[in-house]
Amino acid sequence: MPELPEVETVAAGLRAGAVGLKIKAAVCRLPKLLRETAPEDLQALSGLRISAVRRRGKVLIIEAEERALLFHLKMTGQFSWAAPEAAPDKHTHFILSFENAAEDLRFRDVRKFGFLRCLPLAGVDDCPEVGGLGPEPLEISEAEFAVRIKARKGRLKSVLLDQRVLAGVGNIYADEAIHAAALHPLTAASRLSPAELVRLRTALRRILKAAIAAGGSSVRDYRSVDGEIGDFQTRHKVYGRAGERCRRCGGTIRRIVVGSRSTFYCPKCQRRKR
Repeated sequence: MPELPEVETVAAGLRAGAVGLKIKAAVCRLPKLLRETAPEDLQALSGLRISAVRRRGKVLIIEAEERALLFHLKMTGQFSWAAPEAAPDKHTHFILSFENAAEDLRFRDVRKFGFLRCLPLAGVDDCPEVGGLGPEPLEISEAEFAVRIKARKGRLKSVLLDQRVLAGVGNIYADEAIHAAALHPLTAASRLSPAELVRLRTALRRILKAAIAAGGSSVRDYRSVDGEIGDFQTRHKVYGRAGERCRRCGGTIRRIVVGSRSTFYCPKCQRRKR
């Protein structure tokens, strides 16, 4: 599933190509894609100009004057540009066409888990998809980070995946950050010391910034708007590397399941507190 760096990469690509374009039509080809959105909500987009594209957590937000489109890519959602005369394939579920533009913007989702919601721009920050999210990990202060992590009684890996605690962190970057901070994924978040919390925040921010710069991680279906794969998967220290050697200490990477999620760590340099 695309996480913060991947969605940020997609948002940047859309900003470069879509901002300023006037919408001619919005066509949904898969009714189940829509969440609390009626066909007339999409019709109301006609004639509006795209004013901004941004990300909140893993949610992509396209602003069109007084309206907004919220997309969640889930596992296999992708955006791409295509000539209007090019026939969409069976996995293309939403198309935005523009006035005086050479290409349409298309949303494709093989697994059909993604969703789209159209709503007034003024209601975006309070809607369920956005309003319940925690702070952005690249914006949260050191003090607030410590308070929010220690307030949770769960295991560290599960706490980092909780979007109410931090917005945008998923399986890949939680594993990578926990490894970089030399912590065990099963450590109780509430037991982390002040030094460990500083180490974890520093590692998480560094890794997220590096992943954004690398265009994200393409471990399955993720592609940028231009169809390019990310590069950060080549720099993973633990994620997806079960049975391989740890690049820091030479130990053997293990895979366990935490909260129904595959979790990768090195038992040699990520020792669990007793």
